[in-house]
Amino acid sequence: MNIGEISGKSGLPAKTIRYYEDIGLITPQRSENGYRRFSDTDLHKLTFLGRARALGFSIEDCRTLMAMYEDESRASSDVKLVATEHLNRIDEKIAQLQSMRSTLSHLVSECAGDNRPDCPILNDLACGKS
Repeated sequence: MNIGEISGKSGLPAKTIRYYEDIGLITPQRSENGYRRFSDTDLHKLTFLGRARALGFSIEDCRTLMAMYEDESRASSDVKLVATEHLNRIDEKIAQLQSMRSTLSHLVSECAGDNRPDCPILNDLACGKS
């Protein structure tokens, strides 16, 4: 498969595929004229990486997960640890977003939204107090 074909089958843009090659996540073969030639194994890896990235795993987590996937002697507890750590980071982000939402919701409700210049939203942004 060429890069256009594998891009269509994997759902990843060609630019992303080239990037994954540049950082060593995949290593497609090269034809005599230098064009990339992708195998079914490359397609599987790209699909794997696309799914992992869609779940928010970092590039380094993807590298670790790919190595674990390819290591048939891996312990599932090691995979679970990587996923659990990522899940904890997601939970932290959710908590931060909920706090941001609560603060902003309060500020929006306190703002009259009329022609007066007084605005609790701007006051909070300037002073860090709500």
